[in-house]
Amino acid sequence: MHPRELINFLGIIGQLKRNTRHVWGENGRQESVAEHSWRLAAMALLVGDEFPDLDINKVVKMCLIHDFGEAITGDIPSFYKTKQDREKEDLAVTDMLRRLPENTAKEFTELFTEMAELQTGEAKLFKALDRIEAIISHNESPLETWLPLEYTENITYGDENVTHSEYLTALKEELKKDTLQKIENGK
Repeated sequence: MHPRELINFLGIIGQLKRNTRHVWGENGRQESVAEHSWRLAAMALLVGDEFPDLDINKVVKMCLIHDFGEAITGDIPSFYKTKQDREKEDLAVTDMLRRLPENTAKEFTELFTEMAELQTGEAKLFKALDRIEAIISHNESPLETWLPLEYTENITYGDENVTHSEYLTALKEELKKDTLQKIENGK
């Protein structure tokens, strides 16, 4: 990749550091999309030993690129995201990938397709971790930043994404306990 093209592409995805999510930290600052993607990738590395039959490097790549489109569209919480929003994000990703060298664009396009189809173990693990990371972030957020629907959403979000794994199911159950305790404590 030509150095100027790399710099230009990094400028585009650099917007992920500035685009915020619907998550507030204890310090009163909104989380960025990049922070979410970084911790999601770290989670994939940390749970890799639990999934010896999967290509964890592939999962890490999925984690790092999955929100590329939000550099253009910004983040829309999943409970508000419409079909039109998803289509707009998909178009943004397609446009962004055209700026990459052919082999990289092909690899990333295949990863996006795999993530969307949710048929492989790697895609299923990515999606489960994506949901779990969102729950962890919300559990770390002050309760006064939660929307009313999040009191239930944070308990049930991603339940369907962990059923293929005993480990992920156990992790989700621990998070559910954390959520219920947070709600009970009122903070």
